Amino acid sequence: APPRPAMSEAYFPVGPGLGPEENFLSLEDILMSQEKLPGRVEAAVPRLAAVLGKGAGAGQSDGVPEGSKVEIPLWLAKGLYDNKRRTLSVELPKIYKEGWRTVFSADANVVDLHKMGPYYYGFGSQLLNFDNPENPEIAQTILQTFIGRFRRIMDSSQNAYNEDTSALVARLDELERALFRAGQKGLNDFQCWEKGQASQITASSLVQNYRKRKFTDMDG
Repeated sequence: APPRPAMSEAYFPVGPGLGPEENFLSLEDILMSQEKLPGRVEAAVPRLAAVLGKGAGAGQSDGVPEGSKVEIPLWLAKGLYDNKRRTLSVELPKIYKEGWRTVFSADANVVDLHKMGPYYYGFGSQLLNFDNPENPEIAQTILQTFIGRFRRIMDSSQNAYNEDTSALVARLDELERALFRAGQKGLNDFQCWEKGQASQITASSLVQNYRKRKFTDMDG
C-alpha cells in the first residue's frame, strides 16, 4: 500500500468566499459568521431566546418579545431575515454607517480595521444580503478602502526586512493580514532562489488550483 501522506500534506486551507457568498469549508468564514449584528425582532420566533443564550424566566415563553433589540450572529441573522415576513430587521454596525464611511473616504489608512472588526471586508460584503438602501454606498466604501490600503500593505510586506512592520500588521483586518503574509512569502522565496537556495521556481497554489478547476471543467 502507498505510504499515507503526512498531516501537513493532507490538509489544504480553504480560502474565504467572495462577496455576499460564504465558503462553508473555510475556517475564516466560519469565524466571520459568528460576528454579531445589531437588529430588532419584528415577529415572534420560537426558541430564539435559547439560541441567543437568553434563557426565559419563570412563566415566560422561550421567544423574544416583538420590538426587542438583539445582537445576533451573522449566520442566524441571514437565516431569519425575510423581506416578506419581516421577522427581523437588521441595523448597520457603526463602522459601516455614513459617519465612518466619510472617515474612510478621507484617509482609509488611518483606521485600525482589526480593532473595529477583524473581518471588515468579509462582514461588510455579507451585509449586502440584507435589503438596506445604503448597500451601494457600503459596497463602494469597501472597495475603495481596499484599493486605498492595498499599496501600503504590499509595499510594507516587500520591505519587511528593513523596517518594523508589527504596528502596521496589528491594524490590518484578516484579509489584509493574509495579503501581507503572501507578500512576505513571495519576497522570501525569490531571495532564496536568487541565492541558489531553491532548485526551481514553482507555480503558486492559486495557479495550481486554477489549473485543477480548469481541467475539471473540461472533463465535465
